[in-house]
Amino acid sequence: MSDFDDLLDANRSYADNFELSGFDGIARAGVAMVTCMDSRIDPLGMIGLSPGDAKILRNPGGRVTDQALVALVLGTNLLNVDRVLVVQHTRCAMASSTEDELKQRITDNGGRDASWMSLGAIVDQRRTVEGDVLRVQTHPLISDKVSVGGFLYDVDTGLLERVV
Repeated sequence: MSDFDDLLDANRSYADNFELSGFDGIARAGVAMVTCMDSRIDPLGMIGLSPGDAKILRNPGGRVTDQALVALVLGTNLLNVDRVLVVQHTRCAMASSTEDELKQRITDNGGRDASWMSLGAIVDQRRTVEGDVLRVQTHPLISDKVSVGGFLYDVDTGLLERVV
């Protein structure tokens, strides 16, 4: 038995009812979301969308990284995206520890020095969301016709709060 057998079995069941065959990959609802990799977040469900409706970009802390910007440039220019949500969340590990604390926890857990790695701990979520929204709004390859909003998602209530 493989470590992945349960997931492959589930995939076969999923494929039995697969409905996106032949879909061209555009964002049908014109939405892109940058959010955290946290498993408590259901990006499509939280805004009432379905697979195929939006481009979802996930990383630790829900940051607009250089790679996220590349994806947003592609999405807004080639894949029908005209609305971008930047969504961080409550009780996020990236916002509840300092950079040094996170590195120490990784070092302690993995037994290898993590001090050399940049993790991107978030000191002030609201300010970070504002800065990340500004990064999208001022990117030279993203039209000023694209609507960009910054939000904080409450993992305990499921509600989004607009920050900017």
